[in-house]
Amino acid sequence: MKFLTYLALFLTISITGNVFPLRGQEKVPSDRIAFQQGEKLVYAVSYKIGFVNTDIAEVIFSTSGGAVNGRPTYHVTAIGQTYPFYSWFFEMRDVYDTWLDVETLKPLYFKNNIREGNYRFVSSMVYDWDNMRVKTKAKNLRIGQERSKEMELSPTSYDGVALYYNLRNTDLQTITDGFRGNIELVLADTIKRLQYRFLGREVKSVPGLGKFNTLKFACQLTNSKDDNAFKEGTEFTVWFSDDRNKIPLYIESPIRVGSIKGRLLEWNGLKYPLSSRIEK
Repeated sequence: MKFLTYLALFLTISITGNVFPLRGQEKVPSDRIAFQQGEKLVYAVSYKIGFVNTDIAEVIFSTSGGAVNGRPTYHVTAIGQTYPFYSWFFEMRDVYDTWLDVETLKPLYFKNNIREGNYRFVSSMVYDWDNMRVKTKAKNLRIGQERSKEMELSPTSYDGVALYYNLRNTDLQTITDGFRGNIELVLADTIKRLQYRFLGREVKSVPGLGKFNTLKFACQLTNSKDDNAFKEGTEFTVWFSDDRNKIPLYIESPIRVGSIKGRLLEWNGLKYPLSSRIEK
């Protein structure tokens, strides 16, 4: 799995799904929206093997204004790139863009541009919510292979960035420990099922930032429709801020050798105070 895609999957994990179903085409009240234009979130991604833990890449999420076919949007951009020290043997710069309708938060258009080593890949998605369809195009630029596909949408199937920003606007107060649910992730040629379960509230120490009140979730990407498909050793864990912003603070996932971790480095332009942070 491509490196930024891996982190993007982490950041799309959300916390609602079946209990708080995503909306249809109705408007979202402005006081329910957890983000605003000008918000910026910066994450460090590290690789750990044994006792060695090294930061190797950075991912930046930023929100601005935009429009698609005359409809006002939030334009969300996610950029992931390796730190200069590591670029000499593996250079990565991945860019993901999604445009969300400002009234419904439904994604209208998505595109990405992936550059990892010698690999070059671009894709796009056009959403048709009136007919509950999404049309995708994808191309491997190195070999010139291009493909397109049309797939059926459900109210809970978005591209990764759009899904994350939609689900930040839900009410988490009534979720109880152990609750399980499913959401869907739209990729260029398939729709994956993402299962999660709520592990409870926890005080989490984020390196460099201090301690936070968090919402802890175990998550798993799967093709299975079995709601009980969780298996030990296949989960990754996400800690979200337990406040009105609901931003991921810390992410950890085992991989074949070692583990990948992501942590919040800095933030700007939040709509609400980061009240989950515990002052010293």
